[in-house]
Amino acid sequence: MLAFEQRESVAVVRIDRPEKLNALTRGMLAELGEVFARVGREPGELRAVILTGAGERAFSAGTDVGELAAAGAEEGRGIAERGQEVCELIERCPVPVIAAVNGLAAGGGCELALACHLRVASKGARFSLPELKLGVVPGYGGTQRLARATGSGRALEVMLTGAEISAEEALRVGLVNRVVEPAELLDEAEALAQKIAGLAPLAVRACLEAVTRGVALPLEEGLELERELFSRLFATEDAREGTRAFLEKRAPAFKGK
Repeated sequence: MLAFEQRESVAVVRIDRPEKLNALTRGMLAELGEVFARVGREPGELRAVILTGAGERAFSAGTDVGELAAAGAEEGRGIAERGQEVCELIERCPVPVIAAVNGLAAGGGCELALACHLRVASKGARFSLPELKLGVVPGYGGTQRLARATGSGRALEVMLTGAEISAEEALRVGLVNRVVEPAELLDEAEALAQKIAGLAPLAVRACLEAVTRGVALPLEEGLELERELFSRLFATEDAREGTRAFLEKRAPAFKGK
C-alpha cells in the first residue's frame, strides 16, 4: 500500500491504493510512520523526500471511513494519536518533505499534505477538511496546521462548511507553493528537491528546525533558537566551504559535515 523509491539524494514515497482514492488504513499510516521515523533516524545521503499519491485522481481521500464507523471515544483517541504522530514525524523530518498533490487531498490526506514542508499541486488538485460532515473534527492536526497556513477565519470557513479549496485558491491563500499542469507535477517536485539537495544539508536541517519549532514559540524564544542554530553551523566544514567558495567565485562542494 506504500511504495518507496530512492533516486540518488531524493526519495519518492507514494501512497498506493488508487482504487480507493488512496484512502488511509491503519496499516498504511503505520507504514508511513515507519518510513519517516527511519528517515529521521538515519537520513544518510538523502536530501529531500517527495510524498505523493498513486494514480491521477487523488493524493489521498483521507482516513478509510470504514475504520471510523465503529470507533468509540477511546478508539477515536487512538486514531487521532496515530495520525498526529505520523504528521509530526513528517513535520520534524530532518530533510525537506515536499507534497506533490496530484488530485483530491481530503481529511487525513489534506492533513498529511499540511504536515509537509512544501506543497506543489497539480491544477486539478482539491483540498478539504470535511470531517464535520461525519460528525467529527479533523484529528491529525488539521485544525492547527490549516489555521497557521491560512489564518483562523479562512480555516474555520473551510472546516465549518466542508468546502473544497481549488489548487488556484490554495495558491492564493498560501496553502501551496506552486501549481502546475498534472503532467509536470512530479518533474516540478523533483526539480525543487534537487535545488534543495544542492545546498548545505546541515544548514537545510537547521532552517527546518528553526521554522518548524520556532513558529510555535514566542518571538524572543524563536530568535534565541535561531541564534543558537546560526552559531552552531559555524563549527561545520560546510560553513567554511560555503564562505570560501563564495570568495573564490566557484560552486561549493558541501559534504554534510
